[in-house]
Amino acid sequence: MTRKRIIKPVVDLLRNPDGPRDRQLLFGDEVDVFETSDGWARVTAKKDGYPGWVSSDQLGPETAGTHWVTAPATHAYEQPDMKSPDRATLSFGSKLNVLSEHGKFLETELGFIPAIHAKLSETRLTDPVAVAELFLGTPYLWGGNSRFGIDCSGLVQAGLLACGTPCPGDSGDQERELGKPLPAGTEPKRGDLLFWKGHVAWIYGENMLLHANAYHMDVTFEPMDQAITRILEQGDGPVTSHKRL
Repeated sequence: MTRKRIIKPVVDLLRNPDGPRDRQLLFGDEVDVFETSDGWARVTAKKDGYPGWVSSDQLGPETAGTHWVTAPATHAYEQPDMKSPDRATLSFGSKLNVLSEHGKFLETELGFIPAIHAKLSETRLTDPVAVAELFLGTPYLWGGNSRFGIDCSGLVQAGLLACGTPCPGDSGDQERELGKPLPAGTEPKRGDLLFWKGHVAWIYGENMLLHANAYHMDVTFEPMDQAITRILEQGDGPVTSHKRL
């Protein structure tokens, strides 16, 4: 086994070589490599233990990131100048190695990013729902984990990992492993999670959910009672659990 890191802005974590996407990895994410074959690597993500396959050219040497992207997304520019050409676009949660500081910009291996868009690697945020809110309007993408496309469990994971709380990648595992189950009829509280079979949503406030869903095809607010009725009527069943972290 060897430790590597992702060197592309967003990488699909595939079920098997040339297979379907299960999740995604972001620039700087660390992975353990267990096998390589015909240009493919079988890996496990360090952040959540998720297994899968990535193309070997999407991997580079392990390095300890100094910073991470805390803006919804950012550009890496050729020069410390917002009018210079951009080289790459990075999502919230990407990990970077800062080489030097240039005024309002940080020099990284990809180029220069605005310093206001990143924090030191040890920094943890405090409100996972506020983190999830950064993704409002992000297109829904099955298995997505970035500002460019995300699904329900990716939205929950983004919020919790940013606040230093371990979180599995899939909603079924999240339902089993996260929080404390609450009795039916418990008054919802901001930061609670509501689960259905194959779906999860943040409780944002009184009668309001924040979730990535295929009905709206993006990250959106939706009244809780409306969502519960809609999901039941479309044949996806009732709420399976209400959990508090």
